[in-house]
Amino acid sequence: MNGRVLHFYLAGINNQNFLMRDKETGSWWQQITGKAIYGPLQGAALEPVLSDELTFGEWRSEFPSGQVLAPVAKYAKEYDSNWEPDVAKLPVVISFPGTELKSRDLVIGLTINGAARAYPWETFAKQSPVLDRVNGTPLLLVLGPDGKSFRVFVSRIDGRDAEFFLQADAGSDGKQWALVDATTASQWNFQGCATSGSSQGKCLDRIPALKDYWFDWRNYHPNTTIYKH
Repeated sequence: MNGRVLHFYLAGINNQNFLMRDKETGSWWQQITGKAIYGPLQGAALEPVLSDELTFGEWRSEFPSGQVLAPVAKYAKEYDSNWEPDVAKLPVVISFPGTELKSRDLVIGLTINGAARAYPWETFAKQSPVLDRVNGTPLLLVLGPDGKSFRVFVSRIDGRDAEFFLQADAGSDGKQWALVDATTASQWNFQGCATSGSSQGKCLDRIPALKDYWFDWRNYHPNTTIYKH
């Protein structure tokens, strides 16, 4: 933060969303927004970085030499192997009646220059790839070859808006998986890079996105819109 390195640890839960506290100033930070909500740094915001929510199989196929973080042996008994299914059964502490989504519906949430949008997971999974525009930025949301992983890209090639579609012969096993752009007819992989055609070697810019429960995303992004096909 402003050139200063901060070290964080889990400090509590707020509306079923993690609260972090930094050791240097004692400020409290909300996980989903990255903003300090209490303490000397209140009002400050951490800069988001790209991250992926991938199955291990998809990650391993892209990074065969990648390293896996091992559990800390002395805390092994404290790890909950059934964490996500158990959390999904908990009653929500906040809800937004009248909205078209249920509290625990999964969404992909993203923000572009302050404008937030939620993409219902079921809609996205059925329609992938999804082309959309948020705050003037053309977006490409893609479900991975495994049918579970996802990524979001800026849908532009050499500064020009582009349309993409899944190639017709894409196999369910993912071996033939590829996107094709309508402008150059180049093939693109799940990493957003062209593997053939005149665009070969070029890569699309990535957009940070979060897979979250609707109630959580809506609570911290009150002005969010919902994607509709």
